[in-house]
Amino acid sequence: MSEEQAISAVVHLYVDGMAFANEAALRKAFHPNASIVGNYDDAVEWLTRDAFIATILKEGSAPPETQPLMDVEMIHITGDAASVKVVDEFAGSRYTDYLSLLKVDGRWLIVNKVWHVHS
Repeated sequence: MSEEQAISAVVHLYVDGMAFANEAALRKAFHPNASIVGNYDDAVEWLTRDAFIATILKEGSAPPETQPLMDVEMIHITGDAASVKVVDEFAGSRYTDYLSLLKVDGRWLIVNKVWHVHS
């Protein structure tokens, strides 16, 4: 598997984890110390991985027949660091996410997510 394919697999885990409230997938995709940051209701929302997962679980799963939107617009890789721009949907809203990934012990993990919700 190429590095790009391995990163794409992590992005799939992330998007599916959000869409279907899959805690195990989200924990596998994100580093334990990851930050999830964006503007929500005119204030900066800065979440830990665990707080982010709790928010996803509270929202609940999309219907099982749902095909989650996942449009990976960019993957840049430099050594053991990568950046991904992905457009996805969650809870009826469309987002653009900028994901920073780091290769840790041979596995790509999301260490930071900065997001924008489209109105």
